[in-house]
Amino acid sequence: MKLSDVTERIWMGQVREIAKVLGWLVYHTYSSKRSPHGFPDLVLVRPPRVIFAELKRESGKLTIEQETWAEELSQCPGVEYYLWRPSQLQDVGDALSR
Repeated sequence: MKLSDVTERIWMGQVREIAKVLGWLVYHTYSSKRSPHGFPDLVLVRPPRVIFAELKRESGKLTIEQETWAEELSQCPGVEYYLWRPSQLQDVGDALSR
C-alpha cells in the first residue's frame, strides 16, 4: 500500500496501537459532532507527559480551527502537540518511546 493510500482511519489505528503497546492511555472522541471544531484527534497520557496529536493523510491539510488548536497547545508548557502523517511512523514511535 502506498502512503498516499493510507486513510486517516487506518493511520489512527496504527498510532493507537503503538501508543497502547508503549503504555499510553489513549483518548479519541468517538463522534465530534457536538465538540469544538478542530480539537486534536488523540489525547495521549503517560505521566508525566501529555500529548495532543492531529493525524492527517499524507496530503491532508489542517483546517483553520485545527491550526488554532495547534498554535494554542504548542504554547502550553509541558504539553506536547504533534501533527503526524503516515510517512512519520518512525517519528511517532520515537516520540512515544521517550
